[in-house]
Amino acid sequence: MTGTHKDTTITRRRAIAVTGGTVAAGGLAIAGYQSAFADETTATATETAAASASAGSSSGTCVLMSSVTEGPYYLDGALVRKDITEGKSGVPLTLRITVQDTTESCAPVAGAAVEIWHCDAWGYYSGYTTANPGGSAPAESEDGSTADDKTYLRGYQVANANGVVKFETIVPGWYTPRTCHIHVKVHTGGEKEDGTYEGGKVNFTGQLFFDDAVAEQIFELEPYSQHTGTWTKLDDDMVYDGGGASSGLLTLKPVHKKDPSKGYKGSITLGIDPDTENTGAGSGGGGGGTPPSGAPGDAPSASASSTESSS
Repeated sequence: MTGTHKDTTITRRRAIAVTGGTVAAGGLAIAGYQSAFADETTATATETAAASASAGSSSGTCVLMSSVTEGPYYLDGALVRKDITEGKSGVPLTLRITVQDTTESCAPVAGAAVEIWHCDAWGYYSGYTTANPGGSAPAESEDGSTADDKTYLRGYQVANANGVVKFETIVPGWYTPRTCHIHVKVHTGGEKEDGTYEGGKVNFTGQLFFDDAVAEQIFELEPYSQHTGTWTKLDDDMVYDGGGASSGLLTLKPVHKKDPSKGYKGSITLGIDPDTENTGAGSGGGGGGTPPSGAPGDAPSASASSTESSS
């Protein structure tokens, strides 16, 4: 994808080697960021109350989120930062995540570190840009020798007193055989160190999903439309289980109703148990599937378990 990329390198190397495939991603200018991120203010008590209400059932209790696989495209050492785009083009997305403690009457988990990562508009992940996203997509970079050292569309934010974090990113594209999604982990007990988050434990590993109608609109726009092929709908996805918000389905609001290119505001409340560790290993969340051509060399085949093969 064209655009100015910061020369940011990965501080700790991924555990899985990358082989084969084409190189990754990009086009179009980043239109609409100013309007998409115009109301990026600190969450208020009113916002927190609204988030609590949306997370709770009619009895007023919050919901423990469904944990699913980490997938094969994880990198440790993600940077603590709000804007994770690194110049990547796409439809702007302001993502607001509220973390609540399901064991303490939906109390906010202040200080929780929320980590997200996702593919770019053409289906490529930073660190794994030789993994073919399926279909036909342009090359990620003219110089493939350093493409896998980029860290775009990965980052942490530490929750404020209301348990809220916000990210500035883009709506992900698609890759075979997955629907449009964002990966997420919630960590507690660690601390910032050298611009990354160190220590503690992972309490939740999950994925966030986009309504098919929204994804379809976006995939018709540049630069997404340059990735041709058949993308997977929610009902056919190997990970999404149809549970709505408790299964990671985002609430999405367009910045401009008649122009989806202006961006979206996405929000969700993650109900976690801060005393429980869940790294995504051994968790459920859909059947297996064959990773795209050129995926990490030891990414499992379709016969493997969902915790290792879903991405």
